[in-house]
Amino acid sequence: MQRNPSKVPANSTDLNPVDYRIWGLIQECFYQAEVRDINDLKKRIVSVWAELKQTIVDKAIDHWQTMLRACIYGKGQHFEHLLN
Repeated sequence: MQRNPSKVPANSTDLNPVDYRIWGLIQECFYQAEVRDINDLKKRIVSVWAELKQTIVDKAIDHWQTMLRACIYGKGQHFEHLLN
């Protein structure tokens, strides 16, 4: 049984690890102190992003490519077992 691509959630962690890994790191950094207002939030996000090491972004992208290959090899079915 193949998945209907239109029914796969757009925010699935299976195929969006770059977003989830990077956003998780950003959240850890800027939620260490209370956010005062929207401008404070924006400044913190920009600051944390600027301080993020490129190697972290590169690793997230590499992992994403691995996930995409596994998804293709698994023909859209569950593919977690292919990642071992």
